Amino acid sequence: MSSNPRLQALVCQFLKQHLLGVISTANKDNTPEAALVGIAVSEDLEIIFDTVKTSRKYHNILQNPQVALVIGWENEITVQYEGKATVLGDDEESESLKEIYFKAYPDGRERVETMPGLVHIKVTPRWLRYSNFNHPQIIEEIAF
Repeated sequence: MSSNPRLQALVCQFLKQHLLGVISTANKDNTPEAALVGIAVSEDLEIIFDTVKTSRKYHNILQNPQVALVIGWENEITVQYEGKATVLGDDEESESLKEIYFKAYPDGRERVETMPGLVHIKVTPRWLRYSNFNHPQIIEEIAF
C-alpha cells in the first residue's frame, strides 16, 4: 500500500465520488481498446466493475490482465490508474467486493440474474497518479 496515507485517503474519496471510468485493455494483437465502465472502489483502492463474457474487454483481460483506467475529468481533476484485472469468483473475498459494487450500483444484483454471462472484475492497483490542476496544483503518484 501507499506510504502516504493522506494521499491514499484523498484518492479513495475522489474515486468514490465517481461512478464511471474509462478502461483500456490490449487485444491479442496488442492493439489498445477502451471502454466506459461503471466502477466502485474498495478502501484498498481496488476498482470493481461488471461486464459480460462476450465483451472485448473481458477477452482482452483473460489474455493480458494489465489494464489502465482514467477516472474523473471534470474541473481538471483526474486519477490515472494502472493495475492487474482479475475475474471475481464465488469465494468470500469476491463476494465482499461484489457487495461494494452493489452499494454503488443497486441494480447490479438484478443484472446478475437477468444478464447471461455477467461477471465482475477486480482491478488491483499497481500505480496511480492523482492530478488536480486547480490552485494549489497537486500532482502525486502512488506505487504499490
